[in-house]
Amino acid sequence: MLIIKKHGIIKRKDNKFEDRVKEKAMNGRANRAVIRMLANYFKIDESEIRLIKGFKERNKIFEIKEK
Repeated sequence: MLIIKKHGIIKRKDNKFEDRVKEKAMNGRANRAVIRMLANYFKIDESEIRLIKGFKERNKIFEIKEK
């Protein structure tokens, strides 16, 4: 059986999202890819998003700055 992982963001609840990225979890590449996706999803600048918990874990918490 062939399973193909697609990249993207799926909204699960009001403030919970699931994402899939193609980047490897090396040197922060996957974290940066998630930040790029979140910025695109919310139509904001990447600098407004900050990873605050889960730098090396599968589950992460990001902060989005209020305007």
